[in-house]
Amino acid sequence: MKNYYEILQVNENASIEIIEKAYKVLAKKYHPDLQKDARVKGVTEKKLKEINEAYNVLSNEFLKEQYDVELKKEKEEQLKKKYGEKDYGTEKNNFYVPKQEKVEHEPKEEVEDTGSNVITDFIKMLYADRPKRQEYKEMTKKDLLAIILTIIVVVGLGILLWFIPFTNGWIRELTVDNPIFIWFGNFFGK
Repeated sequence: MKNYYEILQVNENASIEIIEKAYKVLAKKYHPDLQKDARVKGVTEKKLKEINEAYNVLSNEFLKEQYDVELKKEKEEQLKKKYGEKDYGTEKNNFYVPKQEKVEHEPKEEVEDTGSNVITDFIKMLYADRPKRQEYKEMTKKDLLAIILTIIVVVGLGILLWFIPFTNGWIRELTVDNPIFIWFGNFFGK
């Protein structure tokens, strides 16, 4: 059986538009009237007949479906002849892969990741069972508490530096005399 997809040089999943474009390009390339050499004309006429035949089948949706079924059967038969009467599973990337027999393995122990990657922790939390979610909630509460305590310490340190005489001018420049704070004060004061 001729492979019309190879004749038109297109993929088996090509749309009708792509098949039509490929046909036009190849018909122009192999048209006998455009050939200068007399010896080439006979070869191109034969090639053009194949291209026309392929296009007539692949451009008609009904004929294309029938052709695809026949082509698939032929490929399966060729594989069975080549490898014997095995079950070859499903088609993957236009190659048939034999089915693998299931092998029972012992369950693997989960290895705890000691790194603190937030994304992996979140993914683990999504797929973990209920006790692990509770553990993640506790960890989040501890993190939130640490953030709040850090803010309190920074504000307290700022207040402390405000009252120390030689750092008062520096803190005043950072806060009260800062144009951003002045803008916020004017914006919210109105």
